[in-house]
Amino acid sequence: MKHKKLIISLAIIIIVIAGGLVGGSLYMIDYSLRPENRGKDLAGSEAYMRDTYPQINGWLDSLQGNQLLKDTFITAPDGIRLHAYYAYASRPTKKTAVIVHGYTDSAIRMFHIGYMYNQSLDYNIIIPDLRYTGLSGGDAIQMGWLDRLDVKEWINLTPGIFGDSIQAVVHGISMGAATTMMTSGEVLPEYIRCFVEDCGYTSVWEQFKKELKEQFNLPAFPLLYTASWICELQNGWNFHEASAIEQVKKCKKPMFFIHGDKDDFVPTYMVNEVYAAKSEPKEIWLVPETDHATSYKNYPEEYTKRVKAFTEKYIN
Repeated sequence: MKHKKLIISLAIIIIVIAGGLVGGSLYMIDYSLRPENRGKDLAGSEAYMRDTYPQINGWLDSLQGNQLLKDTFITAPDGIRLHAYYAYASRPTKKTAVIVHGYTDSAIRMFHIGYMYNQSLDYNIIIPDLRYTGLSGGDAIQMGWLDRLDVKEWINLTPGIFGDSIQAVVHGISMGAATTMMTSGEVLPEYIRCFVEDCGYTSVWEQFKKELKEQFNLPAFPLLYTASWICELQNGWNFHEASAIEQVKKCKKPMFFIHGDKDDFVPTYMVNEVYAAKSEPKEIWLVPETDHATSYKNYPEEYTKRVKAFTEKYIN
C-alpha cells in the first residue's frame, strides 16, 4: 500500500511539473512569437518613421502623391498571403534592393533603408511585410527561419517587377538581418549579388537563451528545450535549426556585416561569430557608440557611403 501511495504521489508530482513546464513553454512561445505587434499599426509606424527619420518625408510624399509606392501580394506555398511595397528607381536600372525588417517591425519601419537605396543610391526597392506583420498574414512571428523561404519567394518575383536583367542586394536589420543571413545559405538566383546584414543574431536558440536569462533569470534547461519542441509542432521549425551562423557558412556570395559596438540586445560579440563563419568575400563595420539597430540613424551619411562602396563592387 505504501509503495502504491508513493507511486501515485510521484505520478502526481510528475504531472504537475510537466503541466507547469508545458504551460510555461506555451507562455514563452506566445510572449516571443505572438507579442503585441507594433508592425500591425500602419499609421503609427509611418508617423514614427517620419518623425524619427525626417529626411524620408519629401521622398515618401513624392512616392505617395504620385502613386509610385505600390503594393503587391503573393501566396506562400502553405497558403499564407504575403504583402510587400515596391518602387522603381528614378530611371531604368538593373540595381535592386530586397529590404527585410526586424522583430515586431514591418515594411513601413524599413522606409529609411528604402529611402537610402531608392533616393540616395537610385535603386529599385521591394520591402516585404514578414509574417504576422503589416499587411501579411500568419499567426506568429517566425524569427527569420520560415521567413527565409518567403524572402526567396520575393526574390523569385523581382525580375517580373523590375526586369529580367536585375542585379540585387538583400539588406536586413535585426531579425531582418538574421533572415538575410539565413536566406544567404539557400540556393539563390545568380542575380542576387550580395548581402548586407545589420545587427543580426547568430541563432534563435542563442538569442532566446540570452533573453530568458536577462528577462526571467532562467536557464535554458528545461524551458527553452520544451518551447523549441512546441514551436516545431506549431510552426514546423525549432530554435536550434534556425541558425544564421550555420547558413552563412554555406554562403559563397559577398556579405557586409554591420553592428553597433554598444549593442546589448543582439550583443556585439555575435557579429564576430557570424563574420568568422563566413568565407570571403566579406567586410565588417563596427559602428562606434551605437546600440541596437541605430547605425543608420546615428550615421546616415557614413552608412550610405559604406553600403554604396560595398554594393557597387558587385552591382553595376
